[in-house]
Amino acid sequence: MSMLLLAVFPLAMIFGALWDLTTMTIPNLLTLALAAAFAALVPFVGLTWQAMGLHVAAGVLMLLVGMGLFAFGWIGGGDAKFVAATMLWVGMSDLLVYLLLASVFGGILTLLVLAFRSLPLPLFMLRQDWIARLHDRKEGIPYGVALAMGGLMVFPQTVWFEAAAHAV
Repeated sequence: MSMLLLAVFPLAMIFGALWDLTTMTIPNLLTLALAAAFAALVPFVGLTWQAMGLHVAAGVLMLLVGMGLFAFGWIGGGDAKFVAATMLWVGMSDLLVYLLLASVFGGILTLLVLAFRSLPLPLFMLRQDWIARLHDRKEGIPYGVALAMGGLMVFPQTVWFEAAAHAV
């Protein structure tokens, strides 16, 4: 059980980041699986009903904020759903730290992508659809990468690590 508690979230973050980087989308199936895994594994971490409610509240709050940002065209719909599913796992207590980390990584990612887009690409790279799409100035920024990095950085401070340590 401790391996599941430690593996599910990081693997979902890595998968989401790579998928967003290569396709500029985050699959709904990933966010649904992340939410379902939270529901399936939360009984094993010993959260009180109140603490579980705060995790769900963090997810709902970020879904609402994410949908607002999506409505303004500032983030993609997949990003809004991904951050909400991520917050189920991170919870309210680490929400601000997560948002700060994701913002810093997002700024760095944006600068890197903009610098990449200012360079000419060799022909062999242009033949790779995902690289050509990432290089296209009309495309957005794969912000799921920053969201995932923030999640991975804050994950060791979550209840999931503590529960895994007690399960050993």
